[in-house]
Amino acid sequence: MVKNYDVIIAGTGAGGIYTALNLPDELKILVITKRDLILCNSALAQGGIAAVYQPKDDSVGMHTQDTLIAGGFKNNPDSLKILVNEAAHEIETILKLGVDFDRDEHGELHRTLEGGHSRRRIFHHKDSTGFEITTKLQDALKKRPNTDIVENALLCRLKKTSTGFSADILHNDEHCTFNSRYFVLATGGIGRVYDYTTNSAIATGDGITFAYEMGANIKNLSLIQFHPTAFNNKHTRECFLISEAVRGEGAYLKNCNKERFMQNYDDRLELAPRDVVSHAIISEGRKLNSDEFYLDITHKDPEFLKNRFPMIYKYLLSQGIDMTKDMIPIYPCQHYLMGGINVNTSAMSSIDGLYAVGECSHTGVHGNNRLASNSLLEALVFGRQAAEDISKRITENQSCPLDSLESADFPVNADAVPIPRGIRTEVRHIIQKSYFVIPNMQEALSGFERISEIKRMLEEGNFIIDQNYVEAKSLTTVAYLILKEVI
Repeated sequence: MVKNYDVIIAGTGAGGIYTALNLPDELKILVITKRDLILCNSALAQGGIAAVYQPKDDSVGMHTQDTLIAGGFKNNPDSLKILVNEAAHEIETILKLGVDFDRDEHGELHRTLEGGHSRRRIFHHKDSTGFEITTKLQDALKKRPNTDIVENALLCRLKKTSTGFSADILHNDEHCTFNSRYFVLATGGIGRVYDYTTNSAIATGDGITFAYEMGANIKNLSLIQFHPTAFNNKHTRECFLISEAVRGEGAYLKNCNKERFMQNYDDRLELAPRDVVSHAIISEGRKLNSDEFYLDITHKDPEFLKNRFPMIYKYLLSQGIDMTKDMIPIYPCQHYLMGGINVNTSAMSSIDGLYAVGECSHTGVHGNNRLASNSLLEALVFGRQAAEDISKRITENQSCPLDSLESADFPVNADAVPIPRGIRTEVRHIIQKSYFVIPNMQEALSGFERISEIKRMLEEGNFIIDQNYVEAKSLTTVAYLILKEVI
């Protein structure tokens, strides 16, 4: 089966859906996701979305400065200017789409504080902001007759053609070819390259790998953010996130002796940026020879906590912890990627017509470390930038008719075999040991050699092109690019 579209978008998180919503109604659009529609990192975002919107004691300049400080002043100034200046427009738009942010007793939008922010500028829906935003955007997109949404559609191969792009997509156990004039990668992060991550199961770096294989510029893939306060039950690969907002509302970090320690590392204490706090925890752990750390907010009013953090409260209760009475075991784990497919301020990669939005992209707005709650904002702002650029290019350029789009050849070898078992597990172990909060260069050197061997084997072997293969190849490629930068 072959189908043609003006635009194909891979990914149904905030970036992909918002891009689709901002494209003109007359375009024929396909949005695909390799699993369920809601399974994405955007839906897991708890804290909120940062923006200077109807400010009282805040400014775009302050938001800019906080983002620069968190990013070590390595941020792309042009992209950052767009991010902070367009934030109000995106907040206004999603409010009109029905996103329900919390309000105070006077009906005013409530703003909370998070680490690295000098003002309360985080708009939120309890402690499940990402889910609220993503589901409302998806509901809006489902009403658009020009857009086809296909779940459980695995992007297996992607090629540039003379007329645009050709994609090999596995759906209902059948390989189908979908062609488009423009292609948007919104495939999320790379968290599953680690043993422990806050990311969802889809975060295997597929989009970054497809772009890399087509020759796109991939930048700063080693800029990985580790969240300091993931719930530490030491049993699950996908770690439940204890939101930055818990510290924003006054929680203390404590070591194995139940003592606060951040005063020994940073004047901002618990409200220091994530990289600072993560480094402090690892350093304190080495000093005390312990990985036992806690988040303590028991000094706050119990009813306030239950109302402010209902999802976290309920989850922790299921784990035998009452956050109104008990300290929460926490430890850093992989959370977010600052690098990715390098794009310009219109979210287009170095390959003409190929766009990247959200976590798989590298806009440069975050610099060396992302400021809390800037990620959902980045997805929306640059999703709209991508849509507007595509709209402009389609208006200005004489494109060939949809029925004339070129199809690439995607051969399927009947003699192909499944990939060997254990590849993804081995890759995860290598990256966890070599490139966690404080890198281990000896492990990185030996790990790079092994990763290179696995990469060659996957590229040269005759394997069945299914989800196991695609994700193993993606994780191996991502691991290769990370360690190549490091060593």
